[in-house]
Amino acid sequence: MRTEATGGSGHDLRHHGDAEVRDDGAALVDLAVNVRADTPPPWLREEIAGSLSSLAAYPDGRAARAAVAARHGLPVERVLLTAGAAEAFVLLARALEVRRPVVVHPQFTEPEAALRDAGHAVDRVLLREADGFRLDPAAVPEDADLVVIGNPTNPTSVLHPAETIAGLARAGRTLVVDEAFMDAVPGEREALAGRTDVPGLVVLRSLTKTWGLAGLRIGYVLAAPGVIAELERAQPLWPVSTPALAAARACVAPRALAEAGHAAHRIAGDRAHLVAGLARFASRGVRVVEPAEGPFVLVRMPDAARVRRRLRDLGYAVRRGDTFPGLGEDWVRVAVRDRTTANAFLQALSTALPSPA
Repeated sequence: MRTEATGGSGHDLRHHGDAEVRDDGAALVDLAVNVRADTPPPWLREEIAGSLSSLAAYPDGRAARAAVAARHGLPVERVLLTAGAAEAFVLLARALEVRRPVVVHPQFTEPEAALRDAGHAVDRVLLREADGFRLDPAAVPEDADLVVIGNPTNPTSVLHPAETIAGLARAGRTLVVDEAFMDAVPGEREALAGRTDVPGLVVLRSLTKTWGLAGLRIGYVLAAPGVIAELERAQPLWPVSTPALAAARACVAPRALAEAGHAAHRIAGDRAHLVAGLARFASRGVRVVEPAEGPFVLVRMPDAARVRRRLRDLGYAVRRGDTFPGLGEDWVRVAVRDRTTANAFLQALSTALPSPA
């Protein structure tokens, strides 16, 4: 684990999994994007469709904001609705006065990209494969006044203990925890959302992953009222559309939370099946980062760029890993899907991998 000061990023921070399934990739089986398959469910589509009769009026986010606050047991002053978690990273980068921001990598690259776009010089803490990509809080510089970490982390699928992350809090420091995939963890164990005892804590949540709403853009920020007020001042008027507000209300209702909980357990079983299948290729140099806790797994394999191209020829898209700081060309991220899809993918991978020596 090391800290890295970077004048230039050296990575394509704006490359995301959706690039793998655009244009000629649209017909591929999508294992590159971490949105849950077969979503949004019919009941959610009906809720969104029902909001369309209100499009002539300007969006009113009060009910959705109150619903999110109630879901986490917080006052509404601690909640800000955003056009996906990605908007929240931009707001944080633009609205907060920051002297030394630090991003813990490998992780979702948009936080660093947003900070750089806002004119900040960004330091990186690079977690190591030898340590299982797990966090050592001592590696974060004491004078960092903004620290960003994902939990569970994209792309490593590592779930850090909540108290380890909370231990990063300091007076005068903003601690940003991206929990975009936390609702895919059974019981949301290690979640910090809803906590008010951690100074400087900012938690980001996304509703696009579990509910298949990437095209609608809806997420939210949980933080102290003063931070929420600063971020809100940086937002344009009516930042979240009426259909997205309807989705937010629906996705934090008891019915939806119960369904998400069942889905998290199903994902855990499907992930175990995928990891077991990948383990069969250990003799061919395939290694999975374990224990994986998110709806995706990070895989190291020989000649991964060539394997990705062969998989595309065989009808499968996976996420390249070399655009994540701390990883290289021998990494790919694979989304968890149902077991039938996983079995077909594993058969294709057997063909795509280099022949055993």
